[in-house]
Amino acid sequence: MSDFISHFWSNYVAAVSLLSILGCVLLLWFTARKRVAPSADNTTGHVWDEDLREANNPLPMWWIGLFVLTIVFGLGYLAIFPGLGSFRGQSDWSSRGEYEAEVAKATQELAPVYAKYAAMPVEEVARDPQAKAIGERLFMNNCAQCHGSDARGSKGFPNLTDKDWLHGGTPEKIVESITKGRVGVMPPMAAAVGTTDDVKNVANYVLSLAGEPHDSLRAGLGKSKFTVCAACHGIGGVGNQAIGAPNLSDRIWLHGYGEAAIVQMINAGKHNEMPAQEGRLTEAQIRMLASYVWGFSNNTNTAAATP
Repeated sequence: MSDFISHFWSNYVAAVSLLSILGCVLLLWFTARKRVAPSADNTTGHVWDEDLREANNPLPMWWIGLFVLTIVFGLGYLAIFPGLGSFRGQSDWSSRGEYEAEVAKATQELAPVYAKYAAMPVEEVARDPQAKAIGERLFMNNCAQCHGSDARGSKGFPNLTDKDWLHGGTPEKIVESITKGRVGVMPPMAAAVGTTDDVKNVANYVLSLAGEPHDSLRAGLGKSKFTVCAACHGIGGVGNQAIGAPNLSDRIWLHGYGEAAIVQMINAGKHNEMPAQEGRLTEAQIRMLASYVWGFSNNTNTAAATP
């Protein structure tokens, strides 16, 4: 950790930058002072490939001028902009500041557009063509990386086009999910369930709840052991949106289907996280995005959701 809190690397970068410029100055100075006694044919005496001779001509003044100008420019740049380690430069410029200024400018320019939809019901916003176009761009830039460009998700990333919601699919809940993010944790439950056979039995009982192919004998034995799971998933495995516990009876498998996948979940548990967008997106953008996402499961964005 000392590498991250000491000034060594900052000073190292500053020293290398300044020494590099100083080296250029010294190279130019020593080169200008060096004089080679010309021969009768105005060559230095160096010969390559038997007949290539180096002429003893001075460097052009325009070339020397450009070299000096480059050195002056380098020193001026380092004085104005960051480049000498932790020194921020006289302009106090930073890429983060530039980014934040551009975001603030764009937000200000788009404010009237978002204001138009602020008082509209979510259902109307989700059907408005212009709002859908804005929502699509927001979704592609901020959500598609995990949920897919068609919003159908993948293993470990929820499908947003169905009506299966871990935390609720109302506009208010979607806004809450986007704003604050979500953290889903299932602890390893094997020790609470019992033996290895007990874990397999519970896995088959879970499959039976969803009407999936299963071993009926194991499922019958696993029913009593499922009580430790029912604390979160509820009797019958119908889930609990208040705590984000999935419904195990709807044949939707977020982290994989089958006995092996369920056994793995019981043994190892699972930790999933959706990052909060608060601070990255404005309140108006989050509401617009929530309306667009709500539309996926309410048949207003079917064209965009087509795989």
